Amino acid sequence: MLRIHFTAADFARVRFAPRPAPLIELNTAFMKATSSDDLLLYARWRQRLLRSLPPTVLPLRALAPAGKAPAFLDTYNDSLTDALESIRATHPTAIRSELQRIYASAPHPPPPWIRALHQNDPDSWHLFGRAQHAAFETVLRPVWPLIQDLHRDEFTRHALTTAEHGSAHALTHLIPDSRLRDNIWELPAPKDQHITLTGQGVLLHPTFHWTSHPLAAHHPDHPLHLTYPAGPNLPLPPTAETPHDPLSAALGPTRTQLLRLLTTPQTTTELARSLNVSAPTISAHTAALRTAGLLSTTRTGRSVTHARTALGTLLANGVRPGGSSAVSGQ
Repeated sequence: MLRIHFTAADFARVRFAPRPAPLIELNTAFMKATSSDDLLLYARWRQRLLRSLPPTVLPLRALAPAGKAPAFLDTYNDSLTDALESIRATHPTAIRSELQRIYASAPHPPPPWIRALHQNDPDSWHLFGRAQHAAFETVLRPVWPLIQDLHRDEFTRHALTTAEHGSAHALTHLIPDSRLRDNIWELPAPKDQHITLTGQGVLLHPTFHWTSHPLAAHHPDHPLHLTYPAGPNLPLPPTAETPHDPLSAALGPTRTQLLRLLTTPQTTTELARSLNVSAPTISAHTAALRTAGLLSTTRTGRSVTHARTALGTLLANGVRPGGSSAVSGQ
């Protein structure tokens, strides 16, 4: 059990990351890919992901020799370039300390490039940056628009819950099986741990690859960064057989799904149930589609029903307004 001790000032400083952090999402993807849990659900995804990695990514395996990664990888910038620059700016003493920690229980000695990184060698940092960029392009680039959509949905859901019910209620409903007792937030974790906050607050980061317990990174004089699983499934990369979908590229996966669900008019509640998101999230998406002229909305009492317009139907069926196929270009 992870127990986070709040002060009144910390409750006032609970924030939600406005955008996903690419390096954190990449780290959690690799953690999921190299774990052995949920074999039935994720074995094929793991095999496909690990087979797809180019040789330039392989040196990163040496950064978690015994299943433990160095803490300097936990950087929460919302740009990969900024995240790597933040790591590069880490003091060499901290880099050396973390590398010594993770190799203290490693089954084999560090490879040459890790020893060079330990000595702050510029060539080793170049290899590290190239490997991280290649990993992002292979693992996350195909699904990054989906991750951004999922993050916006989670951001909206949390903001509305906080506005309607307060921070305490929003926190306990953020993570299943968590509870708040006497200003202590108790969360499921593989081992007992206490974190005492001193007024810097908490910054919440949803992740859509990691499906296990929340991950906490606490550094003095900084907010507690709490990364928690927020997706019902992994956002799987498209296979080679999957055709490019220009509508999804333009509208985003969630709005495209919503538009294609409206073969017949549906209520906000029905759409929320079908897409496994909250009703306020559906309302935000339908408002955007309505502004674009792709659907219409009617209200009957307390029920709100959405229907595609003629333009929305053309686009949902893969036909451009001029009469040609939007997918095939015929």
